[in-house]
Amino acid sequence: MKKQLLPLMAAATLAACAPTAKTPVATTPAAPMAPTVPPTAPDYRAQAQQFLDGYNADYVRLYTASSEAEWRSNTHIVAGDTANAGATTRANQRMAAFTGSADNIRQLRELLSHKSALTELQVKQLETALYNAANNPQTVADVVKKRISAEAAQTEKLYGFDYKYAGKSVTTNDLDELLRKETNPQKRQQVWEASKAIGPTLKDGLLNLRDLRNQTVQALGYPDYFTYQASDYGLTRDEMMALVRKINDELRPLYRELHTYARYELAKKYKVKQVPDYLPAHWLPNRWGQSWGSMVDVKGLNLDAVLAQKGAEWQVKQGERFYQSLGFPALPASFYEKSSLYPLPKDATYKKNNHASAWHIDLNNDLRSLMSVEANTEWYETAHHELGHIFYYQSYSNPDVPPLLRQGANRAYHEAIGSMMGLAAKQQPFLEGLGLVKPGTKTDQTQQLLKEALDYVVFIPFASGVMSEWENSFYADKLPADQLNAKWWALCKQYQGMVPPTARGENHLDPATKTHINDDPAQYYDYALSYVILFQLHDHIAKNILHQDPHATNYYGSKEVGQFLRDIMRPGASRDWRVVLKEKTGEDLSARAMVDYFQPLMAYLKAQNKGRKYTM
Repeated sequence: MKKQLLPLMAAATLAACAPTAKTPVATTPAAPMAPTVPPTAPDYRAQAQQFLDGYNADYVRLYTASSEAEWRSNTHIVAGDTANAGATTRANQRMAAFTGSADNIRQLRELLSHKSALTELQVKQLETALYNAANNPQTVADVVKKRISAEAAQTEKLYGFDYKYAGKSVTTNDLDELLRKETNPQKRQQVWEASKAIGPTLKDGLLNLRDLRNQTVQALGYPDYFTYQASDYGLTRDEMMALVRKINDELRPLYRELHTYARYELAKKYKVKQVPDYLPAHWLPNRWGQSWGSMVDVKGLNLDAVLAQKGAEWQVKQGERFYQSLGFPALPASFYEKSSLYPLPKDATYKKNNHASAWHIDLNNDLRSLMSVEANTEWYETAHHELGHIFYYQSYSNPDVPPLLRQGANRAYHEAIGSMMGLAAKQQPFLEGLGLVKPGTKTDQTQQLLKEALDYVVFIPFASGVMSEWENSFYADKLPADQLNAKWWALCKQYQGMVPPTARGENHLDPATKTHINDDPAQYYDYALSYVILFQLHDHIAKNILHQDPHATNYYGSKEVGQFLRDIMRPGASRDWRVVLKEKTGEDLSARAMVDYFQPLMAYLKAQNKGRKYTM
């Protein structure tokens, strides 16, 4: 789900280490001409700037080389050809060796020891560089090497696993499709269990990775890997956990209604007379119970037919026109020349990665997107989402934001902006304005809201509850190896009200079936926070700028909306994300706007659940 903000492997390695930055030349104060003249105090601000100028130049050069190599690896895949993989590995290793070099770490620490003499922007850059170094510090090069090797081995196991169902090899896409459509509970259980079969093969590798990840960041003073990831938000581990628990608490009443509704509706669907107190995991249309939207089908807003007539290219160009209507500048011509936007022709001699992603190749104006756009509703929304990332890159690629800080205000902001623009582009007044639906088209708005809630709201207990609590426990509390699965299912029951169809002992490792546990660790709360920020921004735009119902907005052509967004996007990571959010919306991070958005659904759910037993 996480849309790619950085090149796939570079995303990991950029928070990494590597050819040493140009060392500032230490200036030796001249001998005093007379004993009465005091020695000149060192100009730490000038020293910091000299170091940062050199560091940023090397950083951009190595980042660009790494991005270009990654791009090639993702857009030109030839079976049996290892040249691209080799080039990418070498580029990433050079990047890693620079950002984590022992000499850079020494200089960064030395300059930060004089923090009070530096500008705020200098401090932010130095702290970012030190944060990047902590993921691959060359001060413990042997540990880093072992970790990179262990991660590669875990990824091979993860993506090379042969899933079996009904005696045949199947893909995870096949299993997902069966969980969306199969109506026989016994078959569903077999599908669900097949999806969990990979767990045990990943256990030793994951335990080894925990030790190596913790040891890597401990070299720079972080107690554990979870604390390291949370620090990117300027929060301690306890502060991050308090924040995600607060979000869960705020959404709990609505989730309780959705949970009760789902138990009874699914029992009816599967012809089970005794409604269970907790949701059996194999009843839900998702392997982890993180999204239930496919339970509901909304009639009236199917755009596939009209989009098919418009064609795939129209969707991308129309997405750009939408952002331009808000006052964003046009994309550079190179975006269309260098991006890979559409499926490859049938006779192509190579393949490409079909996962949609946005790329900031040189941390300046080389902006690209990797998509396989087809003329349908899903790609219409995805194109608007990916262009959200692209225009975010473009906005903070300006002289006031040094390359080191050319990223989202925090990791969740990028996703929030992209997802919000995808949401805005699907609201009915917007679609009517584009002529994609006829004015006054009748749709069941309650069912539309229910479908959205079964995706957005249901996701929160999984992301900020189960995933965040389990990884916090795993990395920071050193969860014992004989309690990994028990802890997972205790959290699923507590946060999701979900239980496995049969006992799942420690011979299973169900958390490891989630790819992020292995290869995008200890940051799954990013997604939960992005949803919360999305609704806060959308709520402010709808009510205070457009003066429209948040469920029926039309952003198109509003220069005021564009200015509001650019004010958030232009500083990149050069300003504290909490200050930006408070300034622009008038409130701290809170699920209030999300709760308000789904408030009209509460009356419907309470009516549906009248007389039913609540268990959460």
